[in-house]
Amino acid sequence: MLRRLVLPTLFAVITPLAAVAQRPVKVYISVDMEGVAGVVTADQLLPSGFEYERFRGFMTAETLAAIQGARDAGATEFVVSDSHGNQENLLIEQFTPDVTIIRSSPRPLGMMEGIDSSFAAVVFIGYHASTTSPTGVRAHTFSSATLSAVQLNGTYMDEAGVNAAIAGEFGVPVVAISGDNAAVAEAQHIIGPIEGAVVKRAISFHAAATMTPQAAQALIREKVKAGVMRRGELRPYVAKAPIHLGLTFKNYRPSEALSYLSIVQRTGSHSIEFVGKDMVEVSKFIEFALYYSPELSP
Repeated sequence: MLRRLVLPTLFAVITPLAAVAQRPVKVYISVDMEGVAGVVTADQLLPSGFEYERFRGFMTAETLAAIQGARDAGATEFVVSDSHGNQENLLIEQFTPDVTIIRSSPRPLGMMEGIDSSFAAVVFIGYHASTTSPTGVRAHTFSSATLSAVQLNGTYMDEAGVNAAIAGEFGVPVVAISGDNAAVAEAQHIIGPIEGAVVKRAISFHAAATMTPQAAQALIREKVKAGVMRRGELRPYVAKAPIHLGLTFKNYRPSEALSYLSIVQRTGSHSIEFVGKDMVEVSKFIEFALYYSPELSP
């Protein structure tokens, strides 16, 4: 009689443990380009640039290195967000079938489109410093032509901070970032002690001392592996609700026109505030503010 009770009990314990062991470990990777090794000017960043085709290859290679680092740490599924410029940069044929790629815009969650609570970790590749940073290669926040400052609850933010807060809305921690020294330091200051792959040292807005692509890719793989392995100790970055979004524009008219909306308060000649119940609302408003134009057509 004892054997009949013990065997089913053991089976009941082992079965859930096996299910946990086989649960997918999903990693979300948001990829920008300004922070890729060797990138310093529009010659690498824009399709019209003479080095763009080569550097979209390096951007892809750094993303693949991040994926491999996450695999080394046990990750099994990946969503990659192409988040630079027209968001059609990554060479998608170089990715394996277990990778889903988010492309083009606009999209409600911007550089974090596709994130949800099923992910174990978030990684930022090729990121840059904020528009309020005095250093950093191609430093800006979301739009170098449009915005001069972005704030969440009174804190000046870089793209990494805003995107970490979107991930935090779903309870997912950011575990690693790559970019220049200014970008990595700024993100760690805002988000916390995440792993940082410094692939170049900023000399000026358009100059850097850079690692070679191969060395940068090896460093990214190492740091992402370490970050994904630390995912249990790294806490999600959560913005306290209601969330006060401050946008400061480089020109006068956007703040004036947006203030015609009853949900927007004009806080200065070039600045506005929007209050969102969560980061999903805030992200949608940022996308609206940056992308809406009366001339929009399919």
